[in-house]
Amino acid sequence: MAEMGFMPRSYEDIPAERRPSMGQALVPVVGMIAFLLIGSVGFGLDPHMPLLWGCVLTGLMGRYWLGYTWDELFSGIADSLLMGIQAILILFVIYMLIATWIGSGTIPGLIYYGLELLTPAVFLPATALITTVSAFAIGSSWTTAATLGVALMGIGQGLGVPAPMTAGAVLTGAYTGDKITPLSDTTNLAAAVTDTDLMEHVNTMRVGTGLALGIALVAYSILGLRISGSIPTGQVETIQSGILAGYEVNPVVFLPLAITFGLALVGYPALPALVAGVFAGVGTMLLVQGVGFAEAWQIAQSGTAPETGTALVDDLLASDGLNGSAWTVSIVVVALSLGGLLERTGTLAALARGIEGVIHSVAGLTVSTGASAFAMNGLAGQQYMSIVVPAMTFRGVYEEFGLESKNLSRAVEAAGTTTSVLIPWNAGGAFMTATLGVSPLAYGPYYFLGFLSPAILVVMGLTGWKITYKDDPDEEPGPAPGQAPADGD
Repeated sequence: MAEMGFMPRSYEDIPAERRPSMGQALVPVVGMIAFLLIGSVGFGLDPHMPLLWGCVLTGLMGRYWLGYTWDELFSGIADSLLMGIQAILILFVIYMLIATWIGSGTIPGLIYYGLELLTPAVFLPATALITTVSAFAIGSSWTTAATLGVALMGIGQGLGVPAPMTAGAVLTGAYTGDKITPLSDTTNLAAAVTDTDLMEHVNTMRVGTGLALGIALVAYSILGLRISGSIPTGQVETIQSGILAGYEVNPVVFLPLAITFGLALVGYPALPALVAGVFAGVGTMLLVQGVGFAEAWQIAQSGTAPETGTALVDDLLASDGLNGSAWTVSIVVVALSLGGLLERTGTLAALARGIEGVIHSVAGLTVSTGASAFAMNGLAGQQYMSIVVPAMTFRGVYEEFGLESKNLSRAVEAAGTTTSVLIPWNAGGAFMTATLGVSPLAYGPYYFLGFLSPAILVVMGLTGWKITYKDDPDEEPGPAPGQAPADGD
């Protein structure tokens, strides 16, 4: 589990003279939205600069409106970056891992054999199931997407499946497995910050997440039927021939995959397991592909540019290596910096407090928690914040309503973690864009879990289904889904 560098403050923790009003808290939020629209839509800029403008606006407000010193503001930035440092390091390693796994023949080998086993009609539901099992086993949606996900993207392209559909199926499976396993860092974090037993939280998550996966599999099966028979004549043979022309393909090329997933299965954290995968990829390049030592590490640094004689294969297996991580890492750094400033100035706490003040029912509490978790993904740019801030803000309210803490832990995960990859400037969205080569705007409509998980949470809140109370309902029932707690509860 990733250790957090700090715990965000609640509204009561902020000195009274420095607590922003709701109007003040909305200034950087509205400004950031306007900057993103003007910069990205109006001028076609990448999100980096609009997010930087948001940092400046928030910093100026904190310094001259709320009275924070530069050291205090910088401390907020540093704390946020510390919380996200593991994600940043994983991004660096992922770029090297993809390049070395291509150079070693691991990803080409997976594509080669996958083209023989899968058909367009079953590919999308099979992809979702394969990545679900993988993420459940190793406890990481990111690792699954960066390994099996990358290979499945190549297989899908070879089968004529649109890349956004494949990416959506990869992410649906990866985040389903991640949410129903006790090995996931965000799952452990949600349980920890809500003071919920880990396995109780996992079991609570499995109902809604499993239902969402079932609906998604039906939808992917329908999509598969629509694209059935769309494989251009000879395309599979062309891709396989191109792979064999550029790489030696045999069972040994899967050694990096076995080592990485083996380490994850026995409990190694994602970062050291992925680093081991990079070294295994380099070793396989040396042993199987006949690449020299210096050239192998140059591939890890600068990426791959295969020349197989088949343009489709060359494009499919081109990668940037470590050097290509700059764009993605820089956007994560800016987003985390903005999140740190918003937290340190009390903006996030004030917004959450404002939402809390209008809650009068279990249904409203559930929906508000989910909405806050999703909003944190956009405001803070980091899925950890989408768990921690709403969990800390609403924990007391759940106590007042007599609800068990697992209701809160489920809400922040169902609407927070699963939706992070829908936000382009969120660390999750940026990571998946770089890893899968498809933007959130493109894969979003096919990432069914991202919509179904929050929707099922809302249904639970509105109907009371799976909402549990601390007291035995036969003796002292809690308030109904549309009813506020009695005075003194």
